[in-house]
Amino acid sequence: MNTADDTLRIGTVPSPGQLASFAARAHEAGRRLVVGALITDPAGRIYVQRRSEERSLFPGCWDLVGGHVESGETLLEALAREVSEETGWQLAATDRVVEILDWSAGDGVPRREVDLLVTVEGDLARPKLEPGKHSEGRWLARHELPLLLAGRKADDRWVHDVVERAFGLLAVPPSEERPGGD
Repeated sequence: MNTADDTLRIGTVPSPGQLASFAARAHEAGRRLVVGALITDPAGRIYVQRRSEERSLFPGCWDLVGGHVESGETLLEALAREVSEETGWQLAATDRVVEILDWSAGDGVPRREVDLLVTVEGDLARPKLEPGKHSEGRWLARHELPLLLAGRKADDRWVHDVVERAFGLLAVPPSEERPGGD
């Protein structure tokens, strides 16, 4: 399911040009572009939020901050917008690519997603959840990863595995990473 796009590599910090090329290729492939934020805090935790039960995709499941890139937006503009809409925080910096994925849910829409480690500014103790979309949010430590499997089918480990990879990337300073390594 992973799509190795030669402009982006897991474990590397993408340039704006690489993100633009990734977006153009998604468009050429007829895929709707999705961006996700693995928001980190100074304690090394990652922020996740539970989707409301009313959501058509993955109701009641823990998820990343993120969503679809709107017409006319760059990936980074969409990432900043989604972070603000879903948490009330402001995007401060982007870091490494955690996931590149082609997927489609039961709605038949083909999507191409990129998820990035990010830092934000704002009151990290008080996220402002987007009304109707999320029922709760929380900071997750690595040992709490099993929480992300709650409400998901036994074979649906994607959010868990992406957050686990993010914790692995956080444990290695960028200068010491293997190129393209997981």
